[in-house]
Amino acid sequence: MNKITKSFLAFLFPILVLLDSSVAQTVYKVDIKDEIGPNAWRTIDVAYKEALAVGASTFLIELNTFGGAVNFADSIRSKLLSAEMKSIVYINNNAASAGALISLAADEIYMHRGGSLGAASVVNQDGEIMPEKYQSYMRGLMRATAEAKGRNPKIAEAFVDPEVSLTELKPDGKLLTLTASEAVKAGLVKAEVKNINELYEQAHIKPAEVVQHEVTFVDAMVGFLINPMVSGLLILGIIGGIYFELQTPGIGFALVVALVSASLFFAPLYIQGLADNWEIAIFIIGVILLALEVFVIPGFGVAGILGIICVLCGLAFSMVDNNFLDFKLTKPGLLMNSFLIVTGAMVLTIVLMVIFGRNILRSSAFRVLVLSDEQQAGRGYVSSPQKTNLIHKNAIARTVLRPGGKIEIDGVWYDAVALDGFIDAGEEVYVEKHENYNLFVRKRNLKPEDGLQS
Repeated sequence: MNKITKSFLAFLFPILVLLDSSVAQTVYKVDIKDEIGPNAWRTIDVAYKEALAVGASTFLIELNTFGGAVNFADSIRSKLLSAEMKSIVYINNNAASAGALISLAADEIYMHRGGSLGAASVVNQDGEIMPEKYQSYMRGLMRATAEAKGRNPKIAEAFVDPEVSLTELKPDGKLLTLTASEAVKAGLVKAEVKNINELYEQAHIKPAEVVQHEVTFVDAMVGFLINPMVSGLLILGIIGGIYFELQTPGIGFALVVALVSASLFFAPLYIQGLADNWEIAIFIIGVILLALEVFVIPGFGVAGILGIICVLCGLAFSMVDNNFLDFKLTKPGLLMNSFLIVTGAMVLTIVLMVIFGRNILRSSAFRVLVLSDEQQAGRGYVSSPQKTNLIHKNAIARTVLRPGGKIEIDGVWYDAVALDGFIDAGEEVYVEKHENYNLFVRKRNLKPEDGLQS
């Protein structure tokens, strides 16, 4: 080596050291220790954006899952395959099914001693193997993911298909599941480690460089609200609020309950990417159809049936990821499960309304919330007039009609609906017609002069 070369290297070395020390070595770590679903996908998506924001050079996922929904696992897989930084998955015990797919998408995989990886056949909620079209799709995903990261696609396919022959790893006719040591020998996993600290040593990561992702209050609240049990209770609030609003026109409290419940139901699902605009629109159309059936169209017919169907479908479809009714990526059985939750909540609402509805409407607490005046039988209050001799009678609006409310005729209170849209309390009105147990009224100054009774 001549003097000129030595001098150049001596000059260049400090610069290279300085550049190397200036390169960001931050590792952003996020934990996924639950079923792969909308929560897991949202957590990874938010964590990855924060990793980019802090300039992390490595994205580390600590994974412990028995699987979940293929569509959300595929979203996480795509995120890792297109990541702008190095990705590492640490399998801390289990990476089955959807977890195996996510693991194969990482640049490096480390496994906890005693952990397992594999068994990725598509199954339904009862653990039964789904038809071939689902298995074929999953096999393709596994192969493509393994090839993208330079791993053996045949091993990845054997996680899904028991017919793949790998005599050195499994008996023929059995799904492949690997222990940590087997996965290292098979070339899928870089190293077997005792704990996360040993992983840091193997990957040359300093613990001081690790930023741990923290779940925010919003994330926790979203996760709480999309819990099926909570979703069912919110549906109770939606249907119950709509029921009381339609059965007792003019009350505002029931409408508020329905709107708040609907907001808490749809908002987290929309944030999670489950509910789409068209699904929310179907639900709103269903409510409008039910309102038309009650206030405008006499009897109960096509509009009411379509309204119930639209409300049911709008709520159920919002709970399941789909591409405008294309459910092929949705976890098998999830759509049926969502319909069971919605219909169960609807039936329970109807039962509760039949049992407690009349008592709730007559309770003093409810009257305080919805009316400033008590509706006592002694004052002649009647909820459902059965006679038609009230047509063309003059009346006084006792509550605001917007369009539903209460009117008084000869000292007796009746349910009424304003045909003019809005009538203030105290205004004079007259009865134009009687349908569906409601009196339909107009303002007194708008009534024709002929054929009226005082």
